[in-house]
Amino acid sequence: MFQLSVVDHVRLSFGSVVGAYQAHADAAATLARWGWRTKLAMLALIGVAAVCSLVALQHGRIFQIVGASATAAAFVACAVYAALDSEPRVYGHRASAARLWLLSEKYRALLADVHDDAIDLATLIKRRDALMQEVAAVFEQAPPGDRHTYAIARRALSGGSKVGYSDQDVDEFLPPSLRRANNAPA
Repeated sequence: MFQLSVVDHVRLSFGSVVGAYQAHADAAATLARWGWRTKLAMLALIGVAAVCSLVALQHGRIFQIVGASATAAAFVACAVYAALDSEPRVYGHRASAARLWLLSEKYRALLADVHDDAIDLATLIKRRDALMQEVAAVFEQAPPGDRHTYAIARRALSGGSKVGYSDQDVDEFLPPSLRRANNAPA
């Protein structure tokens, strides 16, 4: 029969929180990079349009056509950037990542207390339940659903190996003294 101890549950929850933290941080970085590149593209197109418009005053029709085309492309880029409005999602993912990082540190501290036999089972269960409520609050206030948020949820639920978090996956996030491999009986 399948059995999961409270400590195993804390370890798995810790792995999920760290995975969600990494995914939110990655999503924020991806969206921020996309926004920065879009702004640079708009600036370049506006610059080309301005230069072509100035040159067209002296040298004719081809520069007028290029200037008008660059102006239209810059307008389209601005419209797409304004329509997608990625800034709130960037800040939402950053805020979620920051809160999840703090929670992962709390989980790490809880695992350290368990490892040091500093708490009893009842205290462990209370602290685990409190952490689970904090994690639920973070996910309730997470950014709205988009492809990045969907990927975060999928990765957080499936783990690094795509079938759940193994002990090796969780051990990667822990300091050496708290790793299961170091504590396994020889």
